Amino acid sequence: MPVTFDSTSTSTSSHSSTSCSVSSQEALYSFGMEPRTLAFTAIAVACTPFAALICWNYLLPVLFRIFSRTIGAISGWYLRKKTEGRRALIIRATEESEAKFQEEKASEKESDSNEDGWENIDGLTAGTSGNGEKGGKDWDGIIGFFHPFCNAGGGGERVLWAAVRATQRRWPNAKIVVYTGDHEVSKDNMLSRVKNTFSIDIHPPSIHFLYLSTRHWVLSSTWPHMTLLGQSLGSLIMGWDAFSLLVPDIFVDTMGYAFTLGLSKVLFPNIPTAAYVHYPTISNDMLESLDPTTAVGSQGVNAGKGVGLRGTVKRNYWKLFAAIYSWMGASVDVVMTNSTWTQAHIKSIWGPRRKQRGREQAIAVVYPPCAVHEIEQAVEISEESEKRRQKYIVYIAQFRPEKNHQLILQSFAEFVKTGTAAAKEAKLVLLGSVRDDNDSRRVYKLRLLVNELHIKDQVIFQLDAPWSEILQWLGKAFVGVNGMWNEHFGIGVVEYLAAGLISVVHNSGGPKLDIVTDVDGQPTGFHATSTAEFAEGFEKALSLPDPLAVRRRARKSSERFTEEEFARRWLTQIEKLVAMKL
Repeated sequence: MPVTFDSTSTSTSSHSSTSCSVSSQEALYSFGMEPRTLAFTAIAVACTPFAALICWNYLLPVLFRIFSRTIGAISGWYLRKKTEGRRALIIRATEESEAKFQEEKASEKESDSNEDGWENIDGLTAGTSGNGEKGGKDWDGIIGFFHPFCNAGGGGERVLWAAVRATQRRWPNAKIVVYTGDHEVSKDNMLSRVKNTFSIDIHPPSIHFLYLSTRHWVLSSTWPHMTLLGQSLGSLIMGWDAFSLLVPDIFVDTMGYAFTLGLSKVLFPNIPTAAYVHYPTISNDMLESLDPTTAVGSQGVNAGKGVGLRGTVKRNYWKLFAAIYSWMGASVDVVMTNSTWTQAHIKSIWGPRRKQRGREQAIAVVYPPCAVHEIEQAVEISEESEKRRQKYIVYIAQFRPEKNHQLILQSFAEFVKTGTAAAKEAKLVLLGSVRDDNDSRRVYKLRLLVNELHIKDQVIFQLDAPWSEILQWLGKAFVGVNGMWNEHFGIGVVEYLAAGLISVVHNSGGPKLDIVTDVDGQPTGFHATSTAEFAEGFEKALSLPDPLAVRRRARKSSERFTEEEFARRWLTQIEKLVAMKL
């Protein structure tokens, strides 16, 4: 029986198979969704990375700002209420102390408050705030100075006390509060030390000390790892402690705790803030120094440490910290730096974010006050005094790693080996304080290095020398040297200029950009980087045909760093803050 095939059946079967195949493919690529739903889903998936990016860069910061402002406003209100009693007590105590002081002054028939020869500073910058009333001379608010180590007796403390004195004289009715952690020092003892150490007279009735109990949170020993971040977080704890004691009308940080200024703006957005920056907590130079292939990869205490896994972690940690640091700096109303070098680095780190936030105040350079007049009175510069100068090269610096005493010793040894006439009988004098056991160990290692370099008989160590002895060395020495890379300012170098020493300083930082500069087109010293360059600088300095002319130029240059000049610049900036409160 012949076999037959039903074409209709075959066709139907084929069509059914094809339809099934197409349907299965459509199901595969449509995921069981309608075309319109599928299109919307595809667009949503494609936009998700962009949405996440927008959320991360814009939405989250806005939400965080709203959250922080809400919490900050509530916390700030709580702190204001908590400290109202102490505020009233400080105002009353100031009035009573002032009345008693004036009575005693009248009875003793003392002269007016300008008896030490200071000119009428308030008249010099009067009215620059735009209020037409000498910058609010009668303003009687409370200015809080945040300086937890105000009894340390260093250059930073000279800035603090010169700032306090200038502020008191400009706004005699204002109350000054200093937040400090020096519990063991009373007000009378503190002001006595200021007088003896810096020759600065503080008006007692209007100054008050509030003692912090959390200063240990900013000690490096508290944070053996991630020290930068740890100390900054510790400063937040200390800042809260300060505001728990008193909420001021103006808040000024003179030690470099930028995080406390950021905290102030979160808690009290309407309180004007100012920062006097001695050196940036972190800088681009610090970041670049981690890379040994960069121009500064061999400089600083962290030179070349950015390699390997540990170095990569350190570099990224520093970059993250720099971002947070810039955010804090952007919140400050008025920013002052102690040098052109510090100003450039603060502009680099804080500038972009400050611009975003509309901070219109320029970052100003306010040189720290130096004992220029005192040195001028103690050290003579004349043809007669030139005969008493000896071939001493002095280095005034604490025995800290960054001061790079090794570089100076090696340079001096190389200089001595030349055997030139200038090198004969030349001696290096190291003047510096020893703060703790770590410094003592460094001095011991330096003594060993001196023996290894065979210059033992030509190097003098003068440890913890009093100011009177330092003045004696400045009066008989020939050359002053500074070996620190990127010294943020260099008060010791200013003292060299005031004493008429020929300076040989590191070719970086404040000594290069601000201090050892030309006067009337003529040099006041020399710049160096390597041991060979320093040795050459010693040779040139000790071989000058007319050293007296250079000394006179150096002293003339030092006039830029007097206490009077500091006061003028300082008051110009603080006046802006007072204007915000008028």
